[in-house]
Amino acid sequence: MSLLFSPIDLGPLRLSNRILVAPMCQYSSIDGCACDWHVQHWTNLALSGAGLLITEATAVEARGRISWGDLGLYDDATEAAFAQALATVRRWSPMPVGVQLAHAGRKASTHRPWEHGGGVIAPGAEHGWQVVAPSAMAYAEDQPLPEALDAAGIANIVRAFTDSARRATRLGLDLIELHAAHGYLLHQFLSPLSNRRTDGYGGSLVNRMRLLLEVFDAVKAAVPASMALGIRISATDWVDGGWDLEQSIALAKVLDARGCHFIHVSSGGLHPAQRIPVCPGFQVPFAEAIKREVTMPVVAVGMITAPQQAEAVLAEGQADAVGLARAMLFDPRWPWHAAAALGAQVAAPPQYMRCAPHGHGDLLLPMTGSAG
Repeated sequence: MSLLFSPIDLGPLRLSNRILVAPMCQYSSIDGCACDWHVQHWTNLALSGAGLLITEATAVEARGRISWGDLGLYDDATEAAFAQALATVRRWSPMPVGVQLAHAGRKASTHRPWEHGGGVIAPGAEHGWQVVAPSAMAYAEDQPLPEALDAAGIANIVRAFTDSARRATRLGLDLIELHAAHGYLLHQFLSPLSNRRTDGYGGSLVNRMRLLLEVFDAVKAAVPASMALGIRISATDWVDGGWDLEQSIALAKVLDARGCHFIHVSSGGLHPAQRIPVCPGFQVPFAEAIKREVTMPVVAVGMITAPQQAEAVLAEGQADAVGLARAMLFDPRWPWHAAAALGAQVAAPPQYMRCAPHGHGDLLLPMTGSAG
C-alpha cells in the first residue's frame, strides 16, 4: 500500500492522503480581497485529489501584505470576500481547506512579481507604505528602512494574528498555518541577522522566539479545539551566523510541547546573501532532522516533483507528509498521476470519472459531497 495515499491526522483534522497543496501567493487580490481569480484557482486545486489545500499567505493587517495585490483577512471586507470565494470551493469539493496567516514585515510594500521585477515600493509612492520589522534594518541596502516595532506595536501584531484566526474560524476553515518562514516578520524576529533588539524580543534564542510563541499561544487560545494549528518555518537562512537547523530544532521542540499540530519545513528567504544548493528534495534533510526530535507530524517541501520521490520521503521516515506548490501549478492533477504510478486510488469529482486512464479504471473514486 502506498504511504503517500494513506490517511494522516494533523491534530483534530484527518486527511485522506499525505499530499498537501502548499501556499502559493497569487498577487491578484483587490485591496486584500479575494476575487474571481481565487475562485477558479482554489477550486481547480481543490479538485486535484490532494489531501489538503492551504491557500496563499494571507496578511493579518494591510501593511503586512507582501505586495499591494496580496490577500488579506484583517477586516470585514476581506473576510466577506474570502467567504464568498470559499463558498464556491466548498460547493464543488469536500477537500479540507486551510489558510496561512502571515505578516511580511520588512519584505512588504512591493510590486507584483511580474511588474518592475517585484521591487520595493517606497512609502508615499502609489501602492507603497511604511513597513515594520524587529529592527530598523532593510532587507537590502538600497531599500527604505523599516520602522522598528515598539512594545505597543508588537502587542498589536499578536492581536492582529489572533483577530485573523477568529475570522478564519468564522469562515469555517479547517486549518491555520502560521507563516514564520521565507524572511517574513515572524522569521525576522527569529533570525539574529534581522533582529538586533536589546529588549525581551532580541538577543538570546529564547528572546528571539518570544513573539512567535506569543502569537502561537494567543491563536491557540482563540480558536476551537477542532481547528488544526501548525507552523511553517525556514529551517536555515543559508547564511553564516543566521537562523539554522539547531535553532529550528529547539523551536520545534518548544512548539511540540505547546500542542502544535504540525510543522512545515522550508528554508531561506531572510537575507540576500543566502546561497541555496537547489536540487531535488534539497530541504528534506531538514524535515528529517526535525522529525527525529518531535512527535507532531512534519511536512517536507521543496522540489518534490515525482511520485516515487514523494513516496520514498515517507517510506524512509524523513517526513510524515509532503507539500507541493509549483508542481501543482504545472500539473493540477498531480495526485491522480501519482496514484496511477503508485497503484493507489484518489478522490475525483463524479463529473470527471469518465476520464479514468485506460488500464486504471479503478484509480478514481468519486468525491463525496461534490455537486453532481
